[in-house]
Amino acid sequence: MKLNINSISSIFLIFLSLFTSSIFAKEIVFLQADEAKDKYHIDLIKFLYKDDPNYSLRPYRGEISYGRQKSEIEAGKLTVAAFATDKKIEQRLQPIRIPILKGLLGHRIFIIRDGEQSKFANINSFDELLAFKAGQGRTWADTAVLETSGLNTITAVKYPNLFLMLEGGRFDFFPRGVHEPFSEVAARPELNLVVEPKLMMVYPLALYLFVSKDNQELAKDMTMKLENSIDSGEFDKFFYSHPLIIDVLKKVNIKQRRVFRVDNPHMSADTPVDEPKYWLNIEDIPDI
Repeated sequence: MKLNINSISSIFLIFLSLFTSSIFAKEIVFLQADEAKDKYHIDLIKFLYKDDPNYSLRPYRGEISYGRQKSEIEAGKLTVAAFATDKKIEQRLQPIRIPILKGLLGHRIFIIRDGEQSKFANINSFDELLAFKAGQGRTWADTAVLETSGLNTITAVKYPNLFLMLEGGRFDFFPRGVHEPFSEVAARPELNLVVEPKLMMVYPLALYLFVSKDNQELAKDMTMKLENSIDSGEFDKFFYSHPLIIDVLKKVNIKQRRVFRVDNPHMSADTPVDEPKYWLNIEDIPDI
């Protein structure tokens, strides 16, 4: 088959367009996740940018501790990461001020020692829960929430140590976002730990995507993409079809738990707590 000069020119222009767009695409670098609970925000970023040729996605496969991620975003080694927000982190990094888990991170259920369910079964108020010690990461955003609430909170710098401390009796329960504890317990079969089945502590807590303060263009683009996906209904389709959320809703029995509500005075005044479309309503959760 013969190609005329116009056909050749058209093919050349197509290849040139693809080549130049790949060269000039802005790179979004994210930390590769190992645990299922940490893959949600990466899947969300891929969902938001799957059809955008102006950006390319690249996983950073080295090891960066949770505590170092903020510094690496400031230094430009990472482009984006997800953190529970508070006033301090919003002073350092630029939040994409839309809660990407619909506030699910603030719905906390407990990891406890196996055989101690009877201690928790008859707790009917938050005041009764105050008789028990909670475990938390020292630098986590919601540690201050627990401390302000009056809970006796034992902290550790290293996240893996908290499971050992719980099993060893240093504290009585380890509050986790509802999407976290089942995989965490399953990953540690050598420890005598289980997920408590009856109680849930709820406080306003947003998991945001964060970028560098110098990356306002990306912040605006991510905000726009999230807003558009929420308004179109595509975000809810992504959320409720994600394996993590499906697994949570099957296991947690969220509508039947005894709920203790706690204030969070440590949120920024800019947190969109009065915007219902961003937040989970337990009564509206579909049956999975």
